[in-house]
Formats: sequence, structure tokens, C-alpha cells
Amino acid sequence: MKRITLYLVIILLLSGLSGLNAQKKADFILPTPWSEIAFNTEVPLPEYPRPQMERSEWVNLNGTWDYMGGKELADPVTADVPPTFKANPEKILVPFVPEADLSGIKRKDEVNLWYKRNITIPENWKGKRVLLNFGAVDRIATVFVNGKKVGSHTGGYTSFSFDITDYLKQGNNTLIVGAYDPNDGKAASGKNGPKGDYTFSSGIWQTVWMEPVEKEHIAQLKLIPDLKNNRLEITVLSDRNDMIVSAIASDNGREVKKADGSTNQKFYLTLTEPKLWSPENPFLYDLKLQLKDKKGKVVDEVKSYFGMRSISLGKVDGVTRTLLNGEFVLQLGLLDQGYWPDGIFTAPTEEALRYDIELTQKTGFNVIRKHIKTEPQRWYYHCDRMGILVWQDMPNIWEPDGVDSVAVRQQFRTEWKEIIDQHISSPSIVTWVPFNENWGAFEVTDITDWTKKYDPSRLVNGNSGYNFAPGYRKAYGDPGNGDFVDLHNYGEINEKNTPKAEENRASSIGEFGGKGLFVRGHLWPVRNNAYQILVNKEILSDTYVMLITEVEQMMNYRGVSAAIYTQTTDVEHEINGLVTYDRKVEKMDFEKVRNINQSIIANSKKLNKK
Repeated sequence: MKRITLYLVIILLLSGLSGLNAQKKADFILPTPWSEIAFNTEVPLPEYPRPQMERSEWVNLNGTWDYMGGKELADPVTADVPPTFKANPEKILVPFVPEADLSGIKRKDEVNLWYKRNITIPENWKGKRVLLNFGAVDRIATVFVNGKKVGSHTGGYTSFSFDITDYLKQGNNTLIVGAYDPNDGKAASGKNGPKGDYTFSSGIWQTVWMEPVEKEHIAQLKLIPDLKNNRLEITVLSDRNDMIVSAIASDNGREVKKADGSTNQKFYLTLTEPKLWSPENPFLYDLKLQLKDKKGKVVDEVKSYFGMRSISLGKVDGVTRTLLNGEFVLQLGLLDQGYWPDGIFTAPTEEALRYDIELTQKTGFNVIRKHIKTEPQRWYYHCDRMGILVWQDMPNIWEPDGVDSVAVRQQFRTEWKEIIDQHISSPSIVTWVPFNENWGAFEVTDITDWTKKYDPSRLVNGNSGYNFAPGYRKAYGDPGNGDFVDLHNYGEINEKNTPKAEENRASSIGEFGGKGLFVRGHLWPVRNNAYQILVNKEILSDTYVMLITEVEQMMNYRGVSAAIYTQTTDVEHEINGLVTYDRKVEKMDFEKVRNINQSIIANSKKLNKK
């Protein structure tokens, strides 16, 4: 799988790649501990990309592709045929975006991006349908196989698939992918947009892979724990409604329950005294799902898993609180941006992908707020198996009000639904956050209400930090519904700046902290800043202890149920992370941070006994 650095360098020299310097690790702006591993791997991120719907046969298409990009190239949105690549095209390392060091391109604002590679279908797939899968492509993707247009997909944060069987021929086949991303703020983009703070990125940024299936196959899963009735709600989506589905749940290899149902209809798998999923014990049942025809023949089979837990609101000593499995526990988390100095939008390796989650646990937090970005499915899998609660933000749009507002707003709603559908089965996700600080916010009350009705099994925080606003357009403000009244506070933690729990909404400090520290030699080459810069590691650590102790006071006497500290890592100009952007320097005394966090979380549980 791995080859020495010289391999890629020779390829790039032969291809005349103008971005050759970006392929020298020494020229990386800020390499991480995983940069060289990713750089020297023939197939980056080789792990199966969809752990909750896993098939045994597949081919990973990550690696070196031909590439060309630029505003003057054909528009992938309108192209009916793919453009012609020159004899010695540039090379890009997929799935790293062209803006990233790891891609080998290191250019910005390409707008029109074109990728090409040859694919060969394994002989033992003969007679099967072949699915071409994309983890995510930002923002509009168009796919061609052997010169013929297969289809298009809009949305930079959701996965998609095409059945390419009818476009294939024997032997080598040509796959071309076009991506269009104008960076105009008229689509879900978050920090990756015209008013965002970080490097704009575009194109393929998650794994590309193929897998063989029968004509009738499992297309999508929906697994919802129902603790009230000790059962798992299962929906298996497929093209046909009359297929039989068998669900077999196992505990460490021992079958514990089996249930049958039909495709595209809810059915239930009942568990006697189910083992509960929680941060202290993130127990996951294994699940095998078999799709059968009327004769009982298995035509598709996938491996999956599920966790049994509940998340709700309830009264604890007369105060509305968030309840996990029926009990209050303070949701104490980190704001997690998910950016990398070498891969920008994409973690360089699987180990790197896990690192930020492991850092969260190491420092005693129990929540990650995934901030206006989604991650590959494997990230949620690690949260599921490690026991981290997740607040999932919707990447915001920036320009919802133009003459095309109807289409822009509809695409936002469509992509939000797709994000929920694709991550709805992860037990770690406990809260959906449609909007942040009024950024591109529109129809917030309606969208908050829709989200709650669409997924009543989770909490909804309609506009986290409604007291903040970017200033370029009128703020929507508090939607007045959902499960949280949520303020952001980068100053003193006190009653004035902290929302009080309401009759039907829990109190949340959706962001606080923002305390920074300069670490020479580990800074992104821009003007670095934070809400407050502190002198050294010791003072930063003590300041955190003081802040979180004040949060504890707000938990006890103001009804706070959740608090999210900013942030996991430094990101480009922001130096308010627990570690530097390259993940090489710990900026706080982690033992001190962990001890205070764990003590306060333990104290929060005592409130259940009052």
C-alpha cells in the first residue's frame, strides 16, 4: 500500500506538475504528525467509508487522479460531454481538495474542477450492478463514464451514489468527475464560504469508492432507538416495496434477537433489558440486515450497528434539563471545526480523524459540537463507539435573500434533510443545530419546528447564540421554539450573560471561552488572534478552571444544561484551541482540565437525587 516519497515526486516530474513544490513535505505550510504518512500512501484513507452500512466487496478509488481546474474551463453544471485532458495533465491526490498541500495542486478559486482516472471492474463482479459512491464533493458534481454523462449531485456536505453499470465496458473504463464551486455564499458552506474565516476549499473531499450489488439492494438505513418500548425502530430503504428484510442483532458475536419486516416500512426489533449506550458505557449492538426476495433468497446483506439510548427534556428539581437515558448529565463540550493545515477539509489519515475525538475524551469533555461542517461517516462511527455526544450543526449559507432566494433556500432545506437522513442512525448525535449566530438565518422558527417533527428522537437547538450576529443583514434572533434557549458568551460567565431555563427549553451556553495562546513555530502564517490572549500555559489552564467553575455555578443556580468551550484546536488565524493547529503542542495542563471537567460532570448527576 505504501511507497516512498520518491514515487510521487517522479510521477509529478514526468507530468510537468506546476504545483510540484506543494508535494514536497518540507514546503507544507504547517505539517501535522500525519502529513508524511498521508503523502507516502498510494491510497489515502483506505478504510471502508460507511461503517453503519458495510458490504464485504468494494474498491477504494482514492489516490492519484489526473486534474485540471480554472474559471476558463468547461462548467461541470452545464457540460453534456467531458472536456479533453492534455497529454501530460497535472496530478491530484484524491480525496484532498486542490487548495490543500496534500493534494499536490495548492491553488485556490478554481471554480471549475475536473478529475480523471481509469477504473477496471473486478471479474467476480460480473452480472452485478456497480455503484459508484462519493462521500462528498463540494459543491455540484457531474459524473461521466466512458464519455457519457451519468448524472449530477448538488450539495457539498452529503454523500451520493450512481449506478454506472450500463456505462461500463470490458477492461479499462474512463471515469471523469467535474465539480463546480463558485464560492458565492448561495449554498451551505459555513466557514468554507465567502464570509467564512478559513481557507475556502472545493471539489472531492471524501472517499470515492465502488461496490457491487444486485438490482434490488439496500439503499439506506434508518435506525432509531425506542427505550420507552425497549425496541429498535428499523427502516430499510430500497427501490422495491415488497422485499423481505431480516434484522439480526448480536452482542459480542452472540445473537440476541431477530426480526423480519418489509422494505420502505418501519418494523421493530424488541430487546429484553437492552444494554444502554452512554459516554460511560458506549455499548453498541452489532446488526446484520439481509434483503430477501419472495422465495427467501438473500440478495443483499450489510453489516451495521446500533446503540440504545434516549435524549429528551424533563424536570429535575423543578428545572427543565436535558436528560440522557432519563437522567440529567451536564453536556460539557468542545466546539470542533474539523479543519487541518495539510488537508484543509479532510483529515490526512484515519488516526488523525480519531485524534480530535480522543483529545475530547482525554480532557474530560463529553460533547463535540461539530461546527457548521459535516464529517465522513467514519468520524461519527468513532464517536458512536467511543461514547461522545454530538451536536451536529448545519453548514450555513451566507446569501439567502437575493432574487434567487426561493431556489437558494430550498436547496438549504433539501441538503439539511439529506444530512439528517445520512446521520440519523448514529446514537452519538443527540442534537441538531440548524443555524448558528444568525449566519444566513432565515425562517428559523419554521425550520426548527420542521427539524423537531422530522426527527422527534433528538433535541433541536434552532439558532445557537442568537444574541450574536454577523452584522451584514438583520438578525433573525431567538426562534422561540426548539429545545434550547441558547446564548454565546465570550466574556464573564454570570447571570446577566447566561440564559435561564424555561418551561419548555433547557438553558445552553452554546459557545464560551475563546482564550488564546501564542505558540511560536506552530502558527498559520496570518494575523493570529483570539477573544483574549493569555501569557502562558499555566495562566491559560487556570483561566479555564475559573471559567468552568463559573459554568458550574450557572448549572446549579441558573439551570444550565449544556456548555460548549471554544475550541478543540487552533484553526488558521484562531489560536484559542486546546492544542495548536498542527496538533503538535498541548496548550493547557490537560490533567487539570480533565479533573475539573470530570468533577463538574459528576456533580451534575447528583442533581438527579435532590
